Amino acid sequence: MKKIVSLICLTVLVISGCARDYEILDSYDSVILTADRSYALVNNTITFTVKDNNGNDHTGEASFYVNGEKITGNALTSATVKQYDVKAVLGPLLSETVKVSFGNTEELNFKKRVLIEDYTGTWCGYCTRVAWGLELVKAQTDYAVPVAIHRPSSNPSNAQYDPYNFDASAVENTLSAIGYPKGYLNRRTRWTSPEPNNVAQVINLTQGENPKLGLAMTPKVENGNISLDVNVMFSKDFAATNLKLVVYVLENGLLYEQHNYTDYYNGQAVITDWVHNHVLRSCLTDMLGDAIPAGETAAYNTYKRTFRIPVPANVTNTANMEFVAFVLNDANRSVNVRTAHAGEVQQFEIE
Repeated sequence: MKKIVSLICLTVLVISGCARDYEILDSYDSVILTADRSYALVNNTITFTVKDNNGNDHTGEASFYVNGEKITGNALTSATVKQYDVKAVLGPLLSETVKVSFGNTEELNFKKRVLIEDYTGTWCGYCTRVAWGLELVKAQTDYAVPVAIHRPSSNPSNAQYDPYNFDASAVENTLSAIGYPKGYLNRRTRWTSPEPNNVAQVINLTQGENPKLGLAMTPKVENGNISLDVNVMFSKDFAATNLKLVVYVLENGLLYEQHNYTDYYNGQAVITDWVHNHVLRSCLTDMLGDAIPAGETAAYNTYKRTFRIPVPANVTNTANMEFVAFVLNDANRSVNVRTAHAGEVQQFEIE
């Protein structure tokens, strides 16, 4: 009996002792490594942070590895132009790799893309000429970003009625060409007609001098709302250039007839169920661009613009939405452009 009583007392003591020391902790099964910047000039510092999936900070408990070698602390500085792979270890958990780079304004370059604004219309029989040219361009490069700007009337009784008409007069009034079709490259350069014979003119604008700025977008479409982050990074100082940002919402897969006065597409006079892609549905900025503050355009800085808006009422299928962002210089010419679809998490296109 004494043994039983002693065992009960011991059990009570153990349980009561554990009760005093026991603390319920948040569980986590992933470790998230972030850097305060992805790129820095040589001899500057990039600092890393580690959090769990609940948002709790574990930076002080984590170990950091750069190109496989453990470092002291959570910061990295480089005296040379170089890219590094960084990982963090927290207990048994390993983070995804984060890539960071150190460089100077001569080494950091971005993919150079060309903007094609195609002023068109479903009623416009000669506009299929530009459409054919666009197909030839797309067969040769992935660096072209087309935007179909339908014109000129939203009135169903008008002979030039287009159900996708978009009022782009603010831009059109600054262009030299009148009538339709007309294609403009990087907003200011007329695509020489006949466009299918001048594909090289488009391709050439993806070559040559690097734009020294890149774009990356993170668009989400949920419950009838758009959440869009547009990031612009600079590898030289643009403070004196008066840059402006333009952001478009496009829609693909729109079916409607297309008139055709050309020999393209088998010379069919009216093409039923023509698939209209890259159709401009909304402009989230001023059509002529919203100014980027000069203080944001320094070398190696990243400018961020966030949009939180309802899906435009004229969009018929949110699954077919596309987003285009481009930056204009003080000559109102596109310096660089990028396209994205909902669900993408883009990184800067560094070459």
